[in-house]
Amino acid sequence: MPRTVDESFLALPLSALTDAALTRARDLGCEHADLRVERIRTQTIRLRDARPEAFLDGEDLGLAVRVVLDGTWGFAAGVVLTAAEAVRLAEQAVAVATVSAAINSDRVELAPEPVYPDATWVSDYEIDPFTVPDAEKSGLLTEFSEQLMAADGVEHVQTSCMLVKEQKYYADTAGTRTRQQRVRLHPDFTALTVDRATGSFESMRTLAPPAGRGWEYLTGDSYDWRTELAEIPELLREKTKAPSVEAGRYDLVVDPSNLWLTIHESIGHATELDRALGYEAAYAGTSFATVDKLGTLQYGSPLMNVTGDRTAVHGLSTVGWDDEGVAGQQWDIVKDGVLAGYQVDRNMARLRGLPRSNGCAFADSSRHVPVQRMANVSLQPAPDGPTTEELIGGVQRGVYVVGDKSWSIDMQRYNFQFTGQRFYKIEGGRLAGQLRDVAYQATTTDFWGAMSVVGGPSTYVLGGAFNCGKAQPGQTAPVSHGCPTALFENVNILNTVHEAGR
Repeated sequence: MPRTVDESFLALPLSALTDAALTRARDLGCEHADLRVERIRTQTIRLRDARPEAFLDGEDLGLAVRVVLDGTWGFAAGVVLTAAEAVRLAEQAVAVATVSAAINSDRVELAPEPVYPDATWVSDYEIDPFTVPDAEKSGLLTEFSEQLMAADGVEHVQTSCMLVKEQKYYADTAGTRTRQQRVRLHPDFTALTVDRATGSFESMRTLAPPAGRGWEYLTGDSYDWRTELAEIPELLREKTKAPSVEAGRYDLVVDPSNLWLTIHESIGHATELDRALGYEAAYAGTSFATVDKLGTLQYGSPLMNVTGDRTAVHGLSTVGWDDEGVAGQQWDIVKDGVLAGYQVDRNMARLRGLPRSNGCAFADSSRHVPVQRMANVSLQPAPDGPTTEELIGGVQRGVYVVGDKSWSIDMQRYNFQFTGQRFYKIEGGRLAGQLRDVAYQATTTDFWGAMSVVGGPSTYVLGGAFNCGKAQPGQTAPVSHGCPTALFENVNILNTVHEAGR
């Protein structure tokens, strides 16, 4: 049965709001105007030691009007869904544009986009988690938590599951009218062990990424939760006994559960066009990958092919249309190791003379203006690439890293270091036990230039996060990053304990 947008959302006075807001904006002389109506349902379930800690439910419903008047943006938002309020917001947005025109140095012009007069899109999921009884959801999370708690050596278990259903209606003066709905969730289980003699402790969490899926993610066969939960206690015990790494140069095999975050920080943010142009600087800086380097910058090895994608199945940044009415697309960001493209919205596209936006505008609620946000930025696997086991088998002296943890990167997305959940020593093509206190450090171009083997399609995993931050006032956006396992030669490995001066 095809998925549909909830009738309760479609029953809102969408047409009346559209006619009222856009007609008033036209009457006031706007070159462009758009209306968004959004309803976002959120739920967070948290357990500690298999006991309830928090159960949070929320709903955000409102409308926003954005205009371009004399080449200047105007924006206003509210929560009353009436035609009179839509007219008032259009007038307020025009007033904002009128005042802002005095300090506007860059005329706003939007790149063209085909008109979508009556379009609907729903993300790829099977079970709407908000139709599942709360007791059933809590019960399954409790059952999984108890499985971990029952294992020898596990002192505490922290469990959380975040669920989101996002519904958006978009209309503009060109004639586009889109309705869409997407669902996402992020289950997470973390086990902690404590050495009573020394007071030291270690933790380990599940590797399952957040996903654009429904409740079937926890009950179906897309991820084997029970097997991973059964394995964590022994892996955690091994981690507590592992030797501290000897700092130096190693070949590094990076699992997708870790590499997605390196992609996010060193490629995803670095290739946002507003950062590359210097328009975005206050929140996490600009970018070393400036526009004068487009087509020439050797971002990495010739094996490196990275795409931006708003269409990936189950991707957290996947949409039918962005918040400017631009259809989801896929495009090259790095091709054969060379910088080939950026992530852009309609104004940035026209500013750079591009024929079309690639659909990267997003606002995290009706209260916020859309800003240029990240697509699903993914490293493509080698069509005939090796398995993870084959890749490890070709390494004589190295480290295999699994799972993400902490990271640090500079304001130009160039110098960085990353840690992980688990590190394994590689000797003679075999894993030789876990290591502790490991971080890998490099510059972006040196790291990606050191990539010598890219895994095949069987190693590809779509990782990601719910909470990518940007803009002022701050907004968060969900985003996925797919990648295979990959080998990086001669990477600098730090001992984090020594680096901390302990």
